[in-house]
Amino acid sequence: MDKNLAEWHIDHLTSVADYVGNVGVRTLLFTPGRSRHLTEQNMRDEPSNPVNSLETNKTIVLDFIDKAVNQGNIEAASMHFGERYIQHNPNIADGADGFKAYLQQLKQSFPLVRGEVKRIFAEGDFVIVHMHAKREPEEEGLAIVDIFRLNESKLVEHWEVRQPIADSKLHANSII
Repeated sequence: MDKNLAEWHIDHLTSVADYVGNVGVRTLLFTPGRSRHLTEQNMRDEPSNPVNSLETNKTIVLDFIDKAVNQGNIEAASMHFGERYIQHNPNIADGADGFKAYLQQLKQSFPLVRGEVKRIFAEGDFVIVHMHAKREPEEEGLAIVDIFRLNESKLVEHWEVRQPIADSKLHANSII
């Protein structure tokens, strides 16, 4: 990290903590060569309106994962989609129909696919899931982190990151 950027981080550490604490998790945006400042990156088409408790939001996401991935019941899982579903995974088409098509292909190719939720967190209208997914029972599988945004009890947005499960040469800690 260059010296100017490091100094900026130190100078603004309190501001970032205050900002995140006041408005929730947002994106820190800066452009090299321009003044660096915090902005709220609005990726939403409709206003946030969490009508449920955090526990209810987690229950909705868990039910969706169980129905969609473990049971392969796409129609039952579809009840959890909002009117508009924004997909950020570059390998899945946007919208509920994009997810349905992806899941149909996944279940056709890997009928024994399963996802085991290891951790689940909720903050505001977001639910974050840390999952161990296996396409086949004998494989090591993937560690997946899904981030869902809910609005009025419906899934309206999704992000995902994944990595293959591998042993570390640096420590004995598991990624799941």
